[in-house]
Amino acid sequence: MVKLDSKIPAGPIQDKWTNHKFNLKLVNPANKRKYTIIVVGAGLAGASAAATLAELGYNIKLFTYHDSSRRAHSIAAQGGINAAKNYQNDGDSVYRLFYDTVKGGDFRSREANVYRLAEVSNNIIDQCVAQGVPFARDYGGNLDNRSFGGAQVSRTFYAKGQTGQQLLLGAISALNRQIGAGKVEEKTRYELVDIVVVDGHARGVIVRNLVTGEISRHSAHAVVLATGGYANVYFLSTNAMNSNATAIWRAHKKGAFFANPCFTQIHPTCLPVHGENQSKRALMSESLRNDGRIWVSKTAGDKRHPNDIPENERDYYLERKYPSFGNLTPRDIASRSAKEVVDEGRGAGGGEAVYLDFKDAINRLGKDAIEEKYGNLFEIYETITGKNPYNEPMMIYPAPHYTMGGLWVDYNLMSTIPGLFVLGEANFSDHGANRLGASALMQGLADGYFVIPYTIGNYLAEHRDPLLDTDRNEFKEAENNIKDLISKLLSINGSRTVDEIHKELGQILWHKVGMAREEKTLKEAIKEISELREEFWKNVKVVGKADDLNQNLERAMRVVDYLELAELMAKDALNREESCGGHFRIEHQTEEGEAKRNDEEFAYTAAWEFDDIGKWNLHKEELTFENVKLSQRSYK
Repeated sequence: MVKLDSKIPAGPIQDKWTNHKFNLKLVNPANKRKYTIIVVGAGLAGASAAATLAELGYNIKLFTYHDSSRRAHSIAAQGGINAAKNYQNDGDSVYRLFYDTVKGGDFRSREANVYRLAEVSNNIIDQCVAQGVPFARDYGGNLDNRSFGGAQVSRTFYAKGQTGQQLLLGAISALNRQIGAGKVEEKTRYELVDIVVVDGHARGVIVRNLVTGEISRHSAHAVVLATGGYANVYFLSTNAMNSNATAIWRAHKKGAFFANPCFTQIHPTCLPVHGENQSKRALMSESLRNDGRIWVSKTAGDKRHPNDIPENERDYYLERKYPSFGNLTPRDIASRSAKEVVDEGRGAGGGEAVYLDFKDAINRLGKDAIEEKYGNLFEIYETITGKNPYNEPMMIYPAPHYTMGGLWVDYNLMSTIPGLFVLGEANFSDHGANRLGASALMQGLADGYFVIPYTIGNYLAEHRDPLLDTDRNEFKEAENNIKDLISKLLSINGSRTVDEIHKELGQILWHKVGMAREEKTLKEAIKEISELREEFWKNVKVVGKADDLNQNLERAMRVVDYLELAELMAKDALNREESCGGHFRIEHQTEEGEAKRNDEEFAYTAAWEFDDIGKWNLHKEELTFENVKLSQRSYK
């Protein structure tokens, strides 16, 4: 039986990472070129890891299902990246960033991992500035900052409303240098479909060429997954259409524990659903909550134009309920508050939306200042909706956005499969039950630039095995299993489309494993997901051929994994008899309607071990808090 060992180093929290780096085993420069590492995913975590490991001398094989690594979903991040530089001299520090992140995650994350994240945050900014990332600057030429939810200081560095794109371009420039030097072999339009485990260690991958359909085997001394989260299990999310859970789910079924799958984030600042044929939700950056004020009418069913609703008939509900943080409350609280007013019948125009109003900010700062900060976001809004947010309030409503759950990893970012490392959103490690805004980019780059280069060397120094031949039975068996899966999907020839079934799954999750959950509906969801999975295998229709470009087959293989993952999400939510962060159980709330934790019974990470379809074994990693006092989270 696998025993969870988080490998958290001893000593004071501020010394843990420094001492740990010294105690890690090293691979000397001449030996690094003898090792091959496979990196899957070319977003911020994957690109930064591949570039840095190659710079150290390792041989890297990088796989991405995009036609260019520049298309990775990290490019969609808008608002900014956190760091404890304290340029504003407003009281920020490494400890405060650590504290805000632990508190923001509702005390369900590891202290040691979070402190390390805060500690290396400043290095990230220096690295990115050196790469030429065009962060916004103030009038004096210094790097500018703005505020994000869950913090009372300004620590978010940004590049207008396209921070993710600019950071990714910086990482890709470093990556391209290593591709040119021959240290990185980049494989575009390849999707990981299985992990190869040999003698208990991750020693390779099986990938499918999305253009030709060819299945191929690849061997390595270690494998790094940086494949993002699983919010697309909801069908409608802010994630790119191709973002999926296949890599981490196939690893899970090979022995990697899945941690806290019910910890999903619903982002409060997204465009409302506009029709049944919609394929995704559009994100409006949380940075807009710096200057935008969120409100609804005080009257239920009010369908007047927002500009016709007088000030005394407006309810600025976040400012009313949480005066200390106002519109910059954490995402889970802002999202639930929006749902509450909509459930009361007070949604914008009588529908499922609330208003985000910039009138006061424009009057205070001028239109030019607002345009300089948010111009591209306002353009996106007007392009999609046809409405000018300079003249009338935006309409927004929460949408699935990010997943705090993911593959369990120890302090070295290694999963329960030795040799399989997991970075960025694909792992569970840093955000607890709720991620604060502008911390995803921070984690991805921290893992890729400043953590994995140290910790993977320790593993390789202890395992000096030769590169395996892909003709071994383990590789052949993994490849044949994928070919059998593809043949089975193409042979069903039912009457329901893949997207039709995926949409139905998304509706079950949104209504029963979404912003509010309860025992009765969670049990219903588990039953309905199981029945829908049976329906999929009996009645799905997958068209096209296996050995060709076939996007229908791609989606079907991903939905296979969603139908299994969704059940685990519901079971994890049912098991966790408390409310914390994005996991809100209706039965467990305070008299004021806030999340009510149960620290005596649930101050642990739930790490699930795969047994069979619909069957998992629960392992618990107890969470200890030595530097932050457990308390009821309050933003009032």
